[in-house]
Order: sequence, then structure tokens, then C-alpha cells
Amino acid sequence: MNILIKNIGHLYSPDVNGDYGDITNRENVAISIKDGYIEKIHPERNPSLDTVNRVIDAKGLTVLPGFVDAHTHPVFWKTREAEFVMRNQGKSYEEIAATGGGIRNSARSFHEAGKSEIKSITKNRIKTFLEYGTTTIEAKSGYGLSREGEIKALEIISELNNEQELEMVPTFLGAHEVPDDYRSRREKYIQLIIEEMLPEIAERKLAEYCDVFCEKGVFTIEETRKILKVAKDYGLKARIHADELHAFGAAELAAEIEAATADHLVMVSDKGIKAMAEKKVIPVLLPATTFFLRKDQYAPARKILSYNCEVALATDFNPGSSMTQNMPLIWTIAALKLGMVTGELLWATTIIPAKSLMREKEIGSIDVGKQADLVLMDIPNLDYLAYHMGINHVMATIKKGETVFKKEDR
Repeated sequence: MNILIKNIGHLYSPDVNGDYGDITNRENVAISIKDGYIEKIHPERNPSLDTVNRVIDAKGLTVLPGFVDAHTHPVFWKTREAEFVMRNQGKSYEEIAATGGGIRNSARSFHEAGKSEIKSITKNRIKTFLEYGTTTIEAKSGYGLSREGEIKALEIISELNNEQELEMVPTFLGAHEVPDDYRSRREKYIQLIIEEMLPEIAERKLAEYCDVFCEKGVFTIEETRKILKVAKDYGLKARIHADELHAFGAAELAAEIEAATADHLVMVSDKGIKAMAEKKVIPVLLPATTFFLRKDQYAPARKILSYNCEVALATDFNPGSSMTQNMPLIWTIAALKLGMVTGELLWATTIIPAKSLMREKEIGSIDVGKQADLVLMDIPNLDYLAYHMGINHVMATIKKGETVFKKEDR
């Protein structure tokens, strides 16, 4: 299938041959796509080609690479708007969790529904990623908190990868929290993860990564190290929920075990940043979570960048602490609260998260030979995307050359 996208006003992409934040801006160009991959970027708006099966008229729109969201929790049953109201009434995230809310709340509701019900509602939810220009996500389990529940969540991710267009990279997060029936015997739950969950997940190839919520009151440094060491022995790469609520030493652990990412990092220490930089751990910052939890301290993005870390941004889409699939909204929050500028925002939501998922050779930038994962936006320039907040500027989303979302022309 040969496809031509003509009449592109601006074509923005990370300059993968430059430094972090460098971008290319091609004006009045066209893109040839062959069998789902970018074949050529033409220097004119409407090139004359012999063999074209389909033409997409961009009508002067701006084109970006499809966003890559490197931290999401899309497989859950019930939403938790009641906790949102509780926080607005003064309860903290930690207080709600301590009384049985939070992750354990989602785990209890997860077991109330069958696999087909959860799969159906997940399929509906993840369509929204495509509507906002995201074409690939990292998708975590973590609300099963049992062998059966975690396997069910990962099976849903695997099956949906074959049934819809959004590409999902599966992560096992059985160590998201200690479930209700293991609160007084947490070592037994860790044993369950290590001796039963991880072997089955590895054998069935249900996940590429293993994540642990390493935090005060959740999993300790030593517990996290133990789980992730076994996971790596089974061939799963490591990610860590790190230093979100307390300076806990999780970033240092991420460097020690050479994790792919350390995520959140609101309370990260200078020592932790330095260690991540030395071991090239990718920091994944989640500013919408801080915003949604009504907290004032955000991850120190400028300090992290000053150590030459390659920062990624993600939505942290989940029912409790960040109920959004809107990556352009992340741009706005990161610009205002993290002090990140336009080129950094583009890199942090495309090529760097792709790198964190070991897919930077296939996705994350608009280059010949890469997948044609593209977003057509009704914006006059790239600075405008973070500036005009809360609006969905996406007119069409293209995955592997196929249009997977199209907004009616205005």
C-alpha cells in the first residue's frame, strides 16, 4: 500500500542526530508511506508520483510523530471519583490509601468483574489515547494483586494488542501494593510474586518489563531489589515507581540495577539524579499526577536535565491519581510547572519514551524507515500546542500508515 500525505504546513520531529531538545521543522512538504513505513519526505507539498493507492490531504495542518506514553495503568474496572472529592475536601492521597482506598480499592473492584467485562471497558478507554495523538503506550497491570488477577490483566493487554490499533507494551506490576489479605504477611505476597507470578508471566511472554512501587509504606528498597533481580533473571527489564512521596533512595536503586526508567521522582535526591545520569536510567516525570493530587512540589525537571538525563513525560493514566489520556495537557503542565520548553516537550513525549521501551528505531520521530505513526494537528506552530491548553487539536491520528482517528473537518 502506497500512501501520500500531501500539503503539510509544518512537519516537526526530534532531530535524532542532534542534542536533546533539538527539532527539525520542514515547511510545505509531503510524506510517502509504503506498507506502513515512511519511504520519503518530499520537499514539495504535492509531488507527482506514479504509484499511489491513497492520498491524504493535510490541508496545511501541522504533523508530529505519534506520542509515546511511557507510563500508564489502563486495565482497571471502576473509576474512583469519590476519592477525588475526598481530596478536594482535604484528605491526602496517603490518608485515603491508609484507610483502604487507593490502589487496594481498585484491586477489590477488579475482582468483582469478569475478564470480558474489563477487557471491553479497557478497549473503550484506550481509544481516547488515539484521539489525543498517542500511538504507543506502556501498559501496566497492577490492579489484580493476585496471580489470577495479574495474569488476567496482562492477558487483556496481549489480546487487545491484536484487536485494536493502539500499540501497548506490557509491564507486570504485581508489586503495586500489598493486597488486603496479605497485609499482615507481606513476605508471603512477595514470595507469591517471585515463585508463581513471574515464572508464569515469563514463560507465557505476557510482559516485557517488571515494575515495583518502591515507596514508604509500600515496597522497601530491599524488597524492590529482590523482586526486580528475579524479574531480570527471567528476562524482564526493570522499571521503578521511584521517590514520589518521599526521598526513599529508589532512584539510586534504579541506577544500581540499571533499570530502564525511574518514574515520578518528585522527591528525588541529588545523589539519585547523579546515579541515574551515570547509568543512563531514563527519568519518566508525571506532572499531571502531582497536579491531580493537589500537591505543590513537582519533580525537579530542570535540575534533572542539568545532569544531562534524557527526560520523558507520561500521563500516568490511572483511576486514582491521574485520570487523563491527554498528552497535550501534559505539555501544558510540564511547561508551567516543570519549566520545560517546546523542543524538550517534543523529545520527552516521542523519542525518549520510545527509547525507554527499546523502540526508538521504529517510532518516536519522523524519519525514513520508521513506522508511519503520525498526528495531524490544527496548530499554527509547535509552541501553540502547550499554549492553547485543554483543547484537542488533533484532526487525525495515523498508525503504521492507517488512519485510526479522524475528527470531522471544522
